[in-house]
Amino acid sequence: MMELNKVFIVGNLTRDPELRMTSSGTAVCDLGLASNHRWRKQGEDQFQEETCFVSVTVWGRQAENCNQYLSKGSGVLVEGRLKYDQWDDKETGKARNKLTVVASSVQFMPKSGEGSGAGQGGSTASQGQQGSRETTVEFEQGPPLNDEVPF
Repeated sequence: MMELNKVFIVGNLTRDPELRMTSSGTAVCDLGLASNHRWRKQGEDQFQEETCFVSVTVWGRQAENCNQYLSKGSGVLVEGRLKYDQWDDKETGKARNKLTVVASSVQFMPKSGEGSGAGQGGSTASQGQQGSRETTVEFEQGPPLNDEVPF
């Protein structure tokens, strides 16, 4: 049986990145990400919105870039895998758990007002490109969501 653990999520940082170093000197950056899901109920004009809060862990040079260039409110596209962490709370002794995303790639999205000119786009920092910054494909705004089936 083939298994796949792959996540793509776009959202905004809920806080400034938190950078720390392991005992071996590897950078680790924790990000808090909020991603919104909007939909319109059938027969209603108003949109409904649900926000999902996600913890993201970034490693290596990519972690350093996130800490340097991102801040609360920054938009990012994260590609990674899900990781289930379990531990015992040191104060209460109770078992704790948390589902996190371990990033393999973090793309920096343009800020509001940016990205409308040709050649502008988000920057990326991925483990395969150790510290390089490059231009990515620009996302265009599509038409508003329409719940009607096109056929």
